[in-house]
Amino acid sequence: MKILLTGTTGYIGKRLIPMLLELDHQLVCCVRDIGRVPEIVKNNKKITLIEVDFLKEETLKAIPKDIDVAYYLIHSMSSSSTDFEKLEKQCAGNFKNHIESTDVKQVIYLSGIVNDSNLSKHLASRKEVENTLQSKIYALTTFRAGIIVGSGSASFEIIRDLVEKLPLMIVPKWVNTKSQYIAIRDVLTFLSKAIGKQELYNKSYDIFGPEVLTYKEMMLRFAEVRKFKRYIYSVPVMTPKLSSYWLYFITATSYKLAISLVDSMKVEVIGIDSDINEMLGVNPITYKEAVQKAFIKIEQNSSVSSWKDSFVSGRFNKKLSQYIEVPQYGCFKDIKKREVKNETRTLEKIWSIGGHNGWYYGNFLWKMRGYLDKISGGIGLRRGRTHPTKLSAGDALDFWRVLYANKKEKRLLLYAEMKLPGEAWLEFVIIENILYQRAVFRPKGLFGRLYWYAVAPFHGFIFNGMISRLVNN
Repeated sequence: MKILLTGTTGYIGKRLIPMLLELDHQLVCCVRDIGRVPEIVKNNKKITLIEVDFLKEETLKAIPKDIDVAYYLIHSMSSSSTDFEKLEKQCAGNFKNHIESTDVKQVIYLSGIVNDSNLSKHLASRKEVENTLQSKIYALTTFRAGIIVGSGSASFEIIRDLVEKLPLMIVPKWVNTKSQYIAIRDVLTFLSKAIGKQELYNKSYDIFGPEVLTYKEMMLRFAEVRKFKRYIYSVPVMTPKLSSYWLYFITATSYKLAISLVDSMKVEVIGIDSDINEMLGVNPITYKEAVQKAFIKIEQNSSVSSWKDSFVSGRFNKKLSQYIEVPQYGCFKDIKKREVKNETRTLEKIWSIGGHNGWYYGNFLWKMRGYLDKISGGIGLRRGRTHPTKLSAGDALDFWRVLYANKKEKRLLLYAEMKLPGEAWLEFVIIENILYQRAVFRPKGLFGRLYWYAVAPFHGFIFNGMISRLVNN
């Protein structure tokens, strides 16, 4: 079948692509930015790439007419703490209006469990999108998932941050909210097996694991898998705002996402039983099994996607192509160059920079900058990186965003997402056996200029040390 996939660069989309290819489907993958294409999508004869922004109706003309099935995996959560509901409804409306003009027979939508009478803004928005996608032209199949557990998922990484960092936790009362999870592998199985199943047309199903757990129970079971002893005590005094700050400072989540998560965590997410497991032959695994399988992926460095690579994890919300050309005028620059002794080894170091490897020199100062950024409302260094040795355009890298990564061209370009009175780029490129390391800062106003002069002494120390470590074996 010919399948249209939205959310191609998202957490679910990246993982669904290999399954659909294995089932021998032809894919039309929608990307908002052609410069941010997953590795698995590049140069594959079964995949057609089209640049589409569902907030801009004119771009939808790129969608071909001969589509059999479409996946709707677009999610605008926390793109803004106030307007994501409006954005999600607009995206869904534009998608529906255009897709009805194609040959599509079935649209498959992944939503959230929405059975509580007092829904959060996020879950209410998911329900509204489902209503918007209803059509008399095509059949809609909706899967309403519980909390998704898998390497790189937001819920998994937040619980991991809390459990691995804090032996003793004084936590908000929402940790006692009951919820149902589902392993990412089971979500993908439901999505892939639903293709063309007429018995699922115009129906919605809750999909979830075999247990109902509180968030506290999830954290304790996570600790058991990791062989940690953890003590968790809840208090009733934390307001939603304090809870959001607590999540923001302890974990790698952005503040906007923390607000949405806390809003949702107050609502019970419990599914309604149906015969969908039997219909599709899916036997959802337990929470502990889901965590164990996630760590197998992590230990093998084979996590395909992470929520941290989503733009909602930082401040970047533009097309990568707008920033690839580093400005030349009106900027401060720190340019270093060194002769490369072993080009292969230097490239390996560049492509492994950040995360657990650190920045090769002055790591204490990098960490201090991360702490200062977090305190001032930025993202800090906690995002790390998804893979220890691979980088692609759009990936998060500590408090940077990868704009361009091409090993053949020997060039890596990063854009700063930390709080700054201006904009900053960091570039590494090898030309004729010389490594050029360029830090470029475009200041905003007088404060931007004062900021550059204040940090220039530290830059001289850090950047000199970093390039020396990169070129030496």
